[in-house]
Amino acid sequence: MVRPYTVLIVDDVPVVREALRWLIEDEADLTVVGEASAGLEAVDRVVDLAPEVVILDVELPDLDGFAVARRLKALPNPPAIVFLTVHGDTLSRQRALEAGGDGFAEKGRGWLTLVEQIHLALADRL
Repeated sequence: MVRPYTVLIVDDVPVVREALRWLIEDEADLTVVGEASAGLEAVDRVVDLAPEVVILDVELPDLDGFAVARRLKALPNPPAIVFLTVHGDTLSRQRALEAGGDGFAEKGRGWLTLVEQIHLALADRL
């Protein structure tokens, strides 16, 4: 069996992180290696854990998701970043792209959209 891709979940709401963990762990090719609830914590966790994918909320304490993404993309081996947010407007999508996002999913669209975006982001990296 092929080793699963590693995922870091970044969201400030504990119940969302828990639901995301269940969702990701249900995918045979994905495994959660950690979580973060704030922007600076997310950057530190990526440096420590080197996940291949980061699921990143936009609204976070201390650093918003766009700032986190820019910092992560400046790393020598940056992870794929899939934004997960309640903000599905054009400006939010544009800001996510400009910050280095590899995927974008709206929380209200259902979890399968997120899984699809993760797989697309990983496929683009191959």
